Amino acid sequence: MRRVNVSNFVRPATEGADPFGTARLRRGVLDAWATSPARFREDANAEEDLVLGGYRDRLIVELAQNAADAAARAGVPGRLRLTLREGVLVAANTGAPLDAAGVESLSTLRASAKRDTPSIGRFGVGFAAVLSVTDEPAVVGRHGGVRWSLAEARELAADTARHSPGLGDEVRRRDGHVPVLRLPYAAEGTAPDTYDTAVILPLRDTAAADLAERLLDAVDDSLLLTLAGLEEVVVEVGDDARTLWRRTDGHLTVVEDSRDGTTTWRTLSAHGETAPDLLVDRPVEERLRPHWSLTWAVPVDTRGLPVRPRTAPVLHAPTPSDEPLGVPALLIASFPLDTTRRHAAPGPLTDFLVQRAADTYAELLAGWRPVDTGIIDLVPGPLGKGELDGALRQAVLERLPRTAFLPPAARQGDRPGETAGPAFGVAGDLYPGSATGAAGSEVLPLPGDDLGATPEVLLPEALRPRDAEVVEGAGADTVQVLAEVLPTLLPAGLERRVELRTLGVTRVPLADVVDRLAGLEKDPDWWYRLYDSLAGTDPDRLSGLPVPLADGRTTIGPRQILLPLPDTATGTDPEILARLGLKVAHEDAAHPLLEKLGALPATPRAILTTPQVRAAVAASLDDDGGAWDEDAPDAEELADTVLALVREAGLEPGDEPWLGALALPDEDGELVPAGELVLPGSPFASVIREGELAEVDHELADKWGEQPLTACGVLANFALVRATDVVLDPDELEPREGDFAEPDDAGLLDAVDVWAEDVLDRFPDSPVPPVATELVAVRDLDLVDDDKWPQALALLAQPPLRDALVQPLRILLPDGTHEVVRPYTAWWLRGHPVLDGRRPAGLLAAG
Repeated sequence: MRRVNVSNFVRPATEGADPFGTARLRRGVLDAWATSPARFREDANAEEDLVLGGYRDRLIVELAQNAADAAARAGVPGRLRLTLREGVLVAANTGAPLDAAGVESLSTLRASAKRDTPSIGRFGVGFAAVLSVTDEPAVVGRHGGVRWSLAEARELAADTARHSPGLGDEVRRRDGHVPVLRLPYAAEGTAPDTYDTAVILPLRDTAAADLAERLLDAVDDSLLLTLAGLEEVVVEVGDDARTLWRRTDGHLTVVEDSRDGTTTWRTLSAHGETAPDLLVDRPVEERLRPHWSLTWAVPVDTRGLPVRPRTAPVLHAPTPSDEPLGVPALLIASFPLDTTRRHAAPGPLTDFLVQRAADTYAELLAGWRPVDTGIIDLVPGPLGKGELDGALRQAVLERLPRTAFLPPAARQGDRPGETAGPAFGVAGDLYPGSATGAAGSEVLPLPGDDLGATPEVLLPEALRPRDAEVVEGAGADTVQVLAEVLPTLLPAGLERRVELRTLGVTRVPLADVVDRLAGLEKDPDWWYRLYDSLAGTDPDRLSGLPVPLADGRTTIGPRQILLPLPDTATGTDPEILARLGLKVAHEDAAHPLLEKLGALPATPRAILTTPQVRAAVAASLDDDGGAWDEDAPDAEELADTVLALVREAGLEPGDEPWLGALALPDEDGELVPAGELVLPGSPFASVIREGELAEVDHELADKWGEQPLTACGVLANFALVRATDVVLDPDELEPREGDFAEPDDAGLLDAVDVWAEDVLDRFPDSPVPPVATELVAVRDLDLVDDDKWPQALALLAQPPLRDALVQPLRILLPDGTHEVVRPYTAWWLRGHPVLDGRRPAGLLAAG
């Protein structure tokens, strides 16, 4: 390694020039060693411990610390230039120049000249770090300089040992390794232009040069953040130059690095007086400085959100220690350190500062703006990397659940003209009549509401973790809509964040959130937005989803809700539908999702077949007209409603057999089941005996016509009974009890028991009766007027009645075989006088 001539920077002082009294200091040290060789041994061991132990790699930090203290004493902006060229490291700085007290401090172990000033260095040991790279350090300034030399220190120790055998033995045992900094010499030299002081370090060897270059390359933002007295650091290695500047912008500190770019740091500091009881186990000189201070610093991106610091993850007290910290921020604090200046010293002061650091960290997060999910990155995990780190994490995590810093999913002003709606099921402090909400947000009663009414919530700017909730299984759009009424919801996508589990944030399944919406009153378009956001969600989670109805009510669950069809009308008065108990969704809330969840498009047939309409039809003949609700429609309104729906649905007779129970007025105005009425002027009315069945009211028939009336069971032609698997047991073939004739009731057929006996006579006796697999038969044949059989037979000859007359009937026998028998209709006609008063069977026998 080629070294530049050091005389370019520093040279021995001219004879007699000793402004700092170095000769006196040397004489005192040498006399002490001669008198007490043990003192020599103590000094040598102490210096060696510092160089090889606690200060082995703190060279740059200690030079910067001295520069910061010098600038603070002079009250000027601190500037430091570190130049490494041709084997010499020069640290030039602005600030108070070297003086006699400073020289004595540099030459005296643990006796700092800064103890009465608010400086960083305190004990006078940091300068020993220079011996890790040099044997000939020097400091020069405007008023003189001082230098040290290992070779000259050896000569002085050897000369003194000639008169002190004990000292000579100690020098020999140490093989020439003597304390260097205890023996200063006066020097002359000047600092570079614009600087006041320069530390000159001729590097010992290549290893020293490599160490110095590595330490210079490691200079980062933390140097300017921890040393408030420094505003500029210039690093020159060979021909490469790098500059770091620090400036303050409100709560932000900006460090501009010509190599690594600009980094903005958000900082928060705290300080105070240290109580005497916290210092009882600290050295005397620390007790004379009863002040504590700390600063948290977090780098932020262009949006103001935190990013991971590039600085070493260790405690800075205030310069870097070896105390690991896993909290994702830079902590600069006046923690007491052990003798190596590398680890925090345990004790009451350290415990106190841990609590104050946790308070300040919580305050930092509470005041962070903008409030964003990125802040969650600042939540530390629970497991520490060391005793101090573990204690700090625990203290921080005790405070953060009560600190409002989490971003709510809804932000004030997200939807112009709207505040958050009424809050339902909100955790924490949000209760009707409460004065405050989550994270201290104000809850205002709606105008005219009493204390029991739903409160209107002003959205909080940030949420406390203990109040916040994460919806599991919900997308971003869903959470955004829900947050308008549940202001404690966090944004979507955070379900897997371990930090939120650590903070105890409540996780709520989407189904539970949906259940909490019961009773919520919002505009239909809000519900539509919610449904739209839930598209694609598992339907099982949405069974309790509220639905706003056309009549202004809100019901729970979409099942059996009727959805109004776009651009169509049923012709049915919505008010009457509501009076029937039908639930028709509000047209502005009708979303395809509701149909997936069990809602029905409000087609005429869908409305007609609802349980409410069926119940109203079945009860239409009751004394109270089925009016379990005094607002229910009367019989006339019900009939008009049902007939209109039947017409629009295009039903045919028999499509909905239960309609036969609908109460319709007969010709005398009496209410009769539709299935027992005849259509005036119809073919069936012309062939039955007079008075057998009443005719439907003529005005009603004229108003509605044949199609809707016959679809409701009013007879315009013979009716068919269609039944399957009819057991041919004469004792069991009785009409079923009911309000109307059902087309699958074989018991309604005239003399069906006699027909069954005739069929059984054809087969051997068996304990198990045979079964008619598919019975199709014409009923009400016994109502035909004897004089009208020609017309009646003409009707029976037309499909589909003709099939009931000519198609054989298959019978399933107990042994599993099938037989074919004469159908019921043919059997009945064969035995009755339907041909000019004669029975077809009699005619066949006579022929």
